Amino acid sequence: MGEAISLGEVQETLLVPLYGRAQDAGRPDSILCDTKAIELVSAIDYDFAKFRGPSLGGSVLRASIFDEYLRSHLTDHPDTTVVDLGCGLSTRFDRLDNGRLHWFDLDLPDTMALRRKFFTDSDRYTMIDGSILDTDWFDRVREPGNPVFLVSEAVLLYFSTESVHAALDQIAEGFPGSKLILDTGGKLMMGSQDRNPVFKQLTARMKWVCDDPHTLMDHGLRLLDSRTFASPQPVVAKRWPRRYRVGMKVLRAVFPPAVTAYKLNLFETTAPVSGGD
Repeated sequence: MGEAISLGEVQETLLVPLYGRAQDAGRPDSILCDTKAIELVSAIDYDFAKFRGPSLGGSVLRASIFDEYLRSHLTDHPDTTVVDLGCGLSTRFDRLDNGRLHWFDLDLPDTMALRRKFFTDSDRYTMIDGSILDTDWFDRVREPGNPVFLVSEAVLLYFSTESVHAALDQIAEGFPGSKLILDTGGKLMMGSQDRNPVFKQLTARMKWVCDDPHTLMDHGLRLLDSRTFASPQPVVAKRWPRRYRVGMKVLRAVFPPAVTAYKLNLFETTAPVSGGD
């Protein structure tokens, strides 16, 4: 019998990318080779097979783009402090650990209780109970002399615009001059959730609409780079199977909004503009 779980509506969505990574790991042309995800799926008592559709593969493509943003940064800044905000059951630390970075995984108590059944703190890896919307974790992750790199993958999308903007204002003020990667979704993406096979199995729905990540400058984020599934970093594209490399470009040519509505973005924190909402 697997590990029983009890997660909130939004927290339950973490099981989708976990299953996506496990399916990917079982393929001969795996992108992430995340065999730990296979172990986790096997160890958890949950009907993962109900999840189907493009969101599973999409979660793998997203993870590979996020990984490369961080991997590239670590090449020049190996002693970075990384904070994964809303980590779920991510295995990114295992994939990217360079032996020198310090890593903090942050998520709500129910998620972290599940995570601690499979992961253990170490001298460079720490799990924290907390919320991306709060600030009580800020001092815990600051380390003098170390640059900070913040990760928010498929998390802020589930909150209201007001909550997201407030959280970004706080992060920009608390970690000036830091890198942050997060995903944004436009109106088309948000309006099609009920037709997505994955969301037919979940109660939670995404709320935050952001058609243009440049507008987040008002909340202390300067856009450095933005990708879609049709325009990953060249080094990432080389690792993708042909069905993704070609398929996404064809989809963009036939119906551009289907690809361009979802963006994976690299920002640098600045000072929020006074009066931003």
